[in-house]
This record gives sequence, C-alpha cells and structure tokens, in this order.
Amino acid sequence: MYEIALVGGCEGGIDISSTRLADRLGVSQQTAARRLQDLEKEGLIVREITAKGQNIKITKEGVRRLWEVYVGLKRVFEEKPQTIKVKGEVFSGMGEGRYYVSIDGYRKRFEEKLGFTPYPGTLNLKLKSYHDVQTRRLLEAYPGIIIEEFEEGGRTFGRVKCFRALIEGKIEGSLLLINRTHYGDDVVEIISPVFLREALNLKDGENVTIYVILE
Repeated sequence: MYEIALVGGCEGGIDISSTRLADRLGVSQQTAARRLQDLEKEGLIVREITAKGQNIKITKEGVRRLWEVYVGLKRVFEEKPQTIKVKGEVFSGMGEGRYYVSIDGYRKRFEEKLGFTPYPGTLNLKLKSYHDVQTRRLLEAYPGIIIEEFEEGGRTFGRVKCFRALIEGKIEGSLLLINRTHYGDDVVEIISPVFLREALNLKDGENVTIYVILE
C-alpha cells in the first residue's frame, strides 16, 4: 500500500499494472497480484479494470492505516508534541450532538473518562485549511481516550475517541472523533462543561482555535 501511496494512490485513482507494481516491489507479478487481492479484501484499496491494466485507489480506511504508521514512526524518531492546534469555523448542526451527549450511556462515560459533565450539545467546527484537515487525520492515528460502543434501549451507540482540549486556550473541553457520523474529515465536534457559544460569544462563521492535549 505504501508503494501505491507513493505514486499518488491517496489523492485519487492511479493506473498501474501488476507488472509495474511487481517491479516497484521487487517481487513476481503473481505475488504483486496476490498482495493487491489481499488489500482489496481488507477494504484498504478499490480496483477497477481499465485499458491500461487497473485503476487503484486507497480507501479511507487504507489512508487511516498509513496515518497510523506515520504517527508511530514520528513517535519513535521525534519528540512527542504536547499539544496540537486545530482551527475551525463555527457552524450549526442538526441537533445530533445535543441528542447524543444527552444519552445516559455517553454522558456517564464522558464523566468517568474526562472528569466533567458535558453541556448537552456539541460545538461544530468546519476545518477550512488543508493543514487543519491533515491535523484532524493525524489525530485519528494518535491514541486518545476511548469510549467503546455500547447498547442502550435496544440500540447500539458507536465508539468515540476523545482528546482533552483547551478551547481558545482557556476553556476545558474535549475534541471528539466519532465513528458513526455523517460529517467528513473536515469537521470536528467539541464538548465542554459550559455552553461554548455563550461563554465565548460565538456565532456561525467565526473561527475558533482548539489546543488538543496529547497524553
């Protein structure tokens, strides 16, 4: 997958034959074809047969795995940063954050894991810059505070990864990476013991800086 990423497989589909890939890997064509099949079965790439051979694209899960390797190597060879800064633009969601944070199962787990009772709602931030989107993807690969999926009232609620954070460098809270969400990689959701819009006098379209604390 690394070799596919090197020739542009993360940005979009690339046309590459098994023979060319075999040459890059230094293995036989049969071995290269088998490795592609394995990656496809694991959901790490998607393939489409073309006139040039095949078009290969690394999936979102494949990119996430590559980020995990990248973060692991950074932790080996570089000093771990104490905080990571993310900036986003406030926007109004559809009320899902309020609903989920109010569920007993999540609320109790937030209290236990984060040490505070969250205000019933999330602050939604749209990440505008490429750097901030990449930073959010980087956080996917960092170990965080995990709330595992659970069942309540006959429903299953998804896993959430939490990071302690300071909103605008002064208000305690947590940045959430939610498994089951209709938002893309350009959105983060923030919880806090206080109503952040009121505490910081925020309106839609205003920018907020989050200092994510890495533990």
